[in-house]
Amino acid sequence: MTGFIVRTFAVPGGLTLSGDVGGVEGAPTVVLMHGGGQTRRSWHGASREFARAGYRVINLDARGHGDSDWPTDGRYSLEALAADVRAVLGPPGGPVALVGASMGGVTALQIAAAGHSPDVAAIIMVDIVPRVEQEGSDRIQAFMRAHPGGFATVDEAADAVAAYYPQRPRPKDSSGLQSNLRRRQDGRLYWHWDPRLIDGPHALEPPDFSDPLLEASPAVKIPVLVVRGLRSDVVSDAGIEEFRGVIPHLEVCNVAHAGHMVAGDRNDAFNAGALEFLSRHLPAGRV
Repeated sequence: MTGFIVRTFAVPGGLTLSGDVGGVEGAPTVVLMHGGGQTRRSWHGASREFARAGYRVINLDARGHGDSDWPTDGRYSLEALAADVRAVLGPPGGPVALVGASMGGVTALQIAAAGHSPDVAAIIMVDIVPRVEQEGSDRIQAFMRAHPGGFATVDEAADAVAAYYPQRPRPKDSSGLQSNLRRRQDGRLYWHWDPRLIDGPHALEPPDFSDPLLEASPAVKIPVLVVRGLRSDVVSDAGIEEFRGVIPHLEVCNVAHAGHMVAGDRNDAFNAGALEFLSRHLPAGRV
């Protein structure tokens, strides 16, 4: 197994994405895609577990997030996000599993449904389905739109996260949140993602993608797993069943005591469910 190194990837529009790459060279590849407003740091523990299980791992910052470039035109459509991942994958080079949380999950589904990436052999969607619960989606949007003036300290940002996610214990040390913040010239701290992601002319926002994804999903013949947090207000039983209606082979892994941020709430349970799925459909020894 190799350690992780930081790599950059050229993608459409002259942008550069940053990512951590590690694991076993020549093994099947797992691409980790975070949710909107997050960074690749959200997959830190999972990326190491996938590597230890024998996979090659690419852990990406999406456009407009983390260390990746922000598009000058503010384009965050599902098609643009999918084109970025296809560019990262490059020419055919072995089987790939796409693992995406929320925004990353619908990006994975878009790639699989379009069929332009023949290497993609399985997808794992983390607490996301094509049609989400509007109340839960609205709550996320409200959090992302809050505090446009930034924060004076990291502790202030931690307070905002704790208020949004009260079921998760507030960490005694909030310094880990620093990786999601950047200090601007005014001296204040701001979330390290482009605000045009939700308020720009090409924003990715449910329910805009729901019907197109549901219409395209019957084309997805590869294995699909939804890892659902049972405390989530984003994914419901109705949303799961509607998705199963267009992908009958859909598998679901329910994670108790986890909300929308499944890997953050129960990283152990997420890793176990995802690796069990991959062991059946894309074992690490397959080349």
